[in-house]
Amino acid sequence: MIDLSKLNFEKLNGLIPAVVVDYKTDIVLMLGFMNKESLEKTIETNLVTFYSRTRKELWTKGETSGNYLRLIEIKPDCDNDSLLIYAEPDGNTCHTGNYSCFNIDKGESIKFLQQLAELIKERKRNLPENSYTTKLFKEGENRIIQKFGEESVETMIAAKNNNREEIINEVSDLIYHLFVLLEEKEIKLSEISANLEKRHRK
Repeated sequence: MIDLSKLNFEKLNGLIPAVVVDYKTDIVLMLGFMNKESLEKTIETNLVTFYSRTRKELWTKGETSGNYLRLIEIKPDCDNDSLLIYAEPDGNTCHTGNYSCFNIDKGESIKFLQQLAELIKERKRNLPENSYTTKLFKEGENRIIQKFGEESVETMIAAKNNNREEIINEVSDLIYHLFVLLEEKEIKLSEISANLEKRHRK
């Protein structure tokens, strides 16, 4: 996973800063410090473990609260003196009860949209049985376009009704069918993002 021999623990007298990120949302959860022993324990147990500078001992995040950080991946920076740790949090990370120690709300991430686009791509490639997405791709382009049109109209009706929950539900359906349409046309979400960014700069 990572070559510990290449890491530089000397700059901070045996410690190295570690930024923990939720691998599902890309939101920064917390910053801690590790020594070589805590990093080895993290890798061995798959539970993120730090070195406490105040207590002068190792501590595994969640050992008291039960809100463990389950290790997914470790990435060193270009100087090998800082770590980016991708983890799956069992619960809220901050001792205050917040999702992130930086007071970032989990709902602020839209990474799931990219994951949804990737899932739809996988469905088109493999066409698994009993999948609504598979059914759409098998029915063909005209049906996909028709469904997107239907969802567009239903979204407009929801907006006209001024029902917040209804709007959220219909927009969710609309975005899903938009992603199916984009995949049918072999247009990547990154192409849309790049085009929007280019327009924004004008």
